[in-house]
Amino acid sequence: MTETTPGGRDDRPALARAVAVDPAKFAEAYWGRQPLLTRADELAGPAGFTDLLSPDAVDELLSERGLRTPFLRVADQGTVLPASAFTGSGGAGAEVGDQVIDDKIMSLYAGGATLVLQGLHRIWPPLIDYARRLGAELRQPLQVNAYLTPAGNKGFATHYDTHDVFVLQVDGTKRWRIHEPVLPEPLERQAWGGRADEVGAVADGPATLDVVLAPGDALYLPRGWLHSAQAQGERSLHLTFGVRALTRYALVEELLGLAAEAQRLRATLPYALDVADPDAVAPELTATVEALRDWLLTADPAVVAARLRDRAWPAQRPQPVRPLAQLAFAEQLGPDDRITVRDGLRWHLREDGPEHVLLRLTDRTLRFPAYCAAAVRTALDGGPHRVGDLPELDDDADRLVLARRLLREALTVRAR
Repeated sequence: MTETTPGGRDDRPALARAVAVDPAKFAEAYWGRQPLLTRADELAGPAGFTDLLSPDAVDELLSERGLRTPFLRVADQGTVLPASAFTGSGGAGAEVGDQVIDDKIMSLYAGGATLVLQGLHRIWPPLIDYARRLGAELRQPLQVNAYLTPAGNKGFATHYDTHDVFVLQVDGTKRWRIHEPVLPEPLERQAWGGRADEVGAVADGPATLDVVLAPGDALYLPRGWLHSAQAQGERSLHLTFGVRALTRYALVEELLGLAAEAQRLRATLPYALDVADPDAVAPELTATVEALRDWLLTADPAVVAARLRDRAWPAQRPQPVRPLAQLAFAEQLGPDDRITVRDGLRWHLREDGPEHVLLRLTDRTLRFPAYCAAAVRTALDGGPHRVGDLPELDDDADRLVLARRLLREALTVRAR
């Protein structure tokens, strides 16, 4: 039986809402390799995904939430319309000129345009929560879009994405035609537009997978797989979770950045070298490859990991904090209150001489007295902790000072 929180959240592992196979099997057989179709009756728990986003929720976003670009795109016959076609002044007091105008949107949608709600992991609470949990399980940053397509229409021509995608069909039905990649595992800078002719030629052939998704169905697509989707006899609403995974090429980029430390690789090329002459360049290329290979053997994994951390951490935001409630809780904090780390917070604690420790975060670094190290580690270890139980501090007064600072720095929150 599916467990839910008092607020009604589905507390299964987040991945279990998108695939029915065991996570280990998914990682081995499908992740980055091949598509996976999962029908609604294979997924345990509540049917469908309307708890994450519903047609009524889309109406609310479009009409009552003051939505602005770029949180909405509109595509008509495969062409993305300029924002001026559906935005305008927010009216008295709003002082914005790009607010979504609901009657313009209604007209475009009625004429066959597809509406793309973007960045829903930042603006719609159920998706903020679910995307954070799924991202934590995958250890990758996510973006969430919703596609609302009128009956019989297709928003975009056959294309591929440079990130993996989980598709959750919310409402209506949509036919998906999927073809094998023309460029397996493309990087972000290798978008499909540069291979439009190849994509079109492959799309004209038989599909690897030709399926109709109904409400509650899910589809996983690795980056590079060609796809197009068309609503059937009714409107279609589906969610896409884009997974921007790091690649081995990211390692290459960081290694090349560090390679500037190698003097042999900084050496000037010979005087008057004709760089257009392959015969002249060949020996220099051989020497450079040799120097690079020798330097790569000395690369420190800890240094590379630190650079990857700086690249990856900013891409994913931690659990939202309610500023007024957080500050009120900190002000009234007592030894019996419980705190826990802010879900999704990225941190690294290290010594800074004999008297201090440094807490490295995504956007800043904080310094604490060394005697607070054990208490900080405990507070951020993922479990709920009674403030009066924080270790290696002299008394409850010290514990309250530290706990209040952790709350005011938005590192911890009230434990449920």
